[in-house]
Amino acid sequence: MIRTLLICTALTTSLFASPQIVAADSLSGAYLAGRQAAIRDDFEASSRYYTAALARDPSNVGLMEDTIATQLAMGRIDRALPIAKLLEGKGIRSQAAHMTVIADMFAREAYDDYLNRNVEAAGIGPLVDGLLGAWAMIGAGRVEDGLAEFDRISEERGLRGFALYHKAMALALEGDFEASEAIFASEAGPLQRTRRGAMARAEVLSQLGRNDDAIASLEAAFGTSSDPELATMRDGLAAGDVMPFTHVTSARDGAAEVFYSVAGALRADAGADYTLIYARLARHLRPEQIDALLLVADLLEELEQYELSGAVYKEVPADHPAFHAAELGRVGTLRESGKVDAAIEVLEQLAKRFGDLSVVHSTLGDVLRQQDRFAEATGAYDRAIDLTPEGANGTWFLYYARAITLERQDEWTRSEADFRRALELNPGQPQVLNYLGYSLVEKQIKLDEALSMIEQAVDATNGESGYIVDSLGWVLYRLGRFDEAVGHMERAVELMPVDPVVNDHLGDVYWAVGREREAQFQWMRALSFVDPEEVDGEADPDRMRRKLEVGLDVVLEEEGAPPLKVADDEG
Repeated sequence: MIRTLLICTALTTSLFASPQIVAADSLSGAYLAGRQAAIRDDFEASSRYYTAALARDPSNVGLMEDTIATQLAMGRIDRALPIAKLLEGKGIRSQAAHMTVIADMFAREAYDDYLNRNVEAAGIGPLVDGLLGAWAMIGAGRVEDGLAEFDRISEERGLRGFALYHKAMALALEGDFEASEAIFASEAGPLQRTRRGAMARAEVLSQLGRNDDAIASLEAAFGTSSDPELATMRDGLAAGDVMPFTHVTSARDGAAEVFYSVAGALRADAGADYTLIYARLARHLRPEQIDALLLVADLLEELEQYELSGAVYKEVPADHPAFHAAELGRVGTLRESGKVDAAIEVLEQLAKRFGDLSVVHSTLGDVLRQQDRFAEATGAYDRAIDLTPEGANGTWFLYYARAITLERQDEWTRSEADFRRALELNPGQPQVLNYLGYSLVEKQIKLDEALSMIEQAVDATNGESGYIVDSLGWVLYRLGRFDEAVGHMERAVELMPVDPVVNDHLGDVYWAVGREREAQFQWMRALSFVDPEEVDGEADPDRMRRKLEVGLDVVLEEEGAPPLKVADDEG
């Protein structure tokens, strides 16, 4: 939405290549700086520059829309509101302005103001306007009218799930838990199947004195998840506590639920910047709703606004059941920002406080593994596997990841056992087949089995994974089937043209079939792609240079490796 609200200009994108290109000390400079920042999804800077531009040209409709949109993206509804009112006062149709004014009406619980509003001329969209209208009726004391409005919306094509979900929430708000549960029980819509919908239903069932059914419904939705928030609810239900209905406690909360549920639906089809505005408005109407907070943080992370995202994650109180989820989200922003040591520190603190959560240890293992701290990563995966229930989804990956750390520590017997355990849990998994097959090739053992594994991995990925196609070419090379290897290695280079290892492998294969000049060209290409600061163990620039000097045969002899030999060579 941010981008769609920007005024189009004839300026080419080359004008916006550097943050220092424009000076913001004039109307045009401030506007261009704001536009440039908006293109980068830098909402903090764009809101600042647009505000500065608008101060110099306060009647500029385009600048008003841009400023509203970026202020909404920052969650500063109070700053967007005066501009939105001015824009509406000019009779301008602006979705961003209408969203701001409408959200303010619900924040003030001015339900009659909304009901008297001409939403066809100044609304957000048919679905949102209809749902908000129903909640406004309930807020104004017209409960039967509101419920009827939900029914009316449910008759419209594609809107039934939304309408009945909100009707179930409204019925629970009014204390009619029987009718609310009837909807939850009969309508398996997408919102009812969400985490939020399942927890709301559990609260409804508890209000009906059906705690056992509430526990069963939670386990049907989430299994025996160790998620602290779910665990707290399950423990309370098991103890016989009556769970209060907390998901919607007022018509204002209902409006927040509208913006939140629409944001969730938009994620699959709309841009993250547009979806972010709905999530921000949900938080504005209900600041304590942690689900909306986590969605805002996640969207900001998706938009690569890592500092903003991390700051939102930090707003989750340390005593909230979702605190660990927020901290795991913050770990992601720290990693993406290059602050890996800080991410590890957060995870280590989480491991002390939430030592019984497998996901904390597995995430710590992932970060340590990516930092080549393999022994520590192995320990983290050990704890994650010990804490993971038998048969839990994703267990195969824990064994796969631990196998990698063991392989890198030359503990091959344990590593191979973990790879094979991962395949037992997830037969045919291409990543595992490829890594195990490639490792067997590098160790020059069980080559026929390695070839079979890698061929399965290629088939499973339709030959579109460069790494796996490279593995197939490489095992054929190791088996002495050089002519067969050529086509696969060339395909791998097509898929990964700037990967140093793949280009180096193609050079070796070319050399093996006598195409020595092409081999030298590939080694030079591979050498040019090596990052001197991130040299992989396989991408050995010194070895590439030596091959360029004396050829592959001499290098193999110097290394004490067997000479090249064609598989069907009889002497």
